[in-house]
Amino acid sequence: MSGLSTPVVGVVFLIATAATWFAGLFLADSTDVLDDRFHLGEALGGLILLGVAGTLPEVAITASAAVQGNLSIAVGNLLGGIAMQTLVLALMDLTSRSKTPLSSMSRVLEPIIEAEFVILLVSIALLGPLLPSSVAVGPMSPVSILLVVVWVGGLIVLNRTKKSERWKAATEAVAPHMTLPSPEPVERVRPNRFENASTRVTVAGFAVAAVVTLVAGVALERSGTTLADAWGINGVVFGATILAAVTALPEISTGIRAVRLGRVGLAMGDIFGGNQVQMILFLLADVLAGKPVLPTVTTGSTWLGGIGIVVTTIYAVGLVVRPPKKIIGLGVDSWIVLLFYLFGIAGLIRIVS
Repeated sequence: MSGLSTPVVGVVFLIATAATWFAGLFLADSTDVLDDRFHLGEALGGLILLGVAGTLPEVAITASAAVQGNLSIAVGNLLGGIAMQTLVLALMDLTSRSKTPLSSMSRVLEPIIEAEFVILLVSIALLGPLLPSSVAVGPMSPVSILLVVVWVGGLIVLNRTKKSERWKAATEAVAPHMTLPSPEPVERVRPNRFENASTRVTVAGFAVAAVVTLVAGVALERSGTTLADAWGINGVVFGATILAAVTALPEISTGIRAVRLGRVGLAMGDIFGGNQVQMILFLLADVLAGKPVLPTVTTGSTWLGGIGIVVTTIYAVGLVVRPPKKIIGLGVDSWIVLLFYLFGIAGLIRIVS
């Protein structure tokens, strides 16, 4: 897009942003239906279906940036996106129109495990830059391979836990003892557009929305990189702020929709699942770049990864503690996450300046 004028590139960026948003709405509705028909459960459905589909913009951005050698954009978006996407939970908390904090509305316990695996995966990723390039397996870092292995292991653990009788007993105790009053959406939402559709049509709707999300992600990376160069914005800062915010749009649209439908576990599974998938994209970046990408991680990206761990930990604690009520529209855990995120961005600007 280097041959286009900045205003035209800006229009492409906005169109891709809008396409990402509306595709997210279709992903939320189709996932809600498929989740019930395939008996995946709220959290597992969010982790597998929404988590993977919602991360398609990151897949496109990572692939395009790695091929072109813009590794700062790729790494900044992957590590910086963790904190940004976790911040989406605060937006869901704000827009839920319930007096109950988001973390206290969840009727399933699986998001706790999902959050723990996000923390584990990001921690492993931050170890990657410490390994010498001589230990690489072809173009791949051993840490990138380990991230995929741990992610698959997390899916197995979550699936087995979901079938465990002890876990079922704990889950059944959530509603009467741990979930506060008024967990359901306050206002009536429109019917799910796929509610009366066949499974084949629903799967097709999910697939089309996923493809739109992927194509829009490529457009976002190309136009976003051009805009960052034109405006003189550091690649890590741009990837962690503007680009991460735009690529979080599927999670925002699907999450808000899921919460309004009363599927809080699905919404949280979407966020934590997407963050897990982002970590395994380092392996894709290695292959496409032809060399390990993690050794190129800068201090700014490391800082962002640490902030991602912090904000995920806060919500994991919130899911256990169950804050009793909102304070000015947000649960106390959401307020702490918001403050840490602002602190993280301020620190990032200081680091790269």
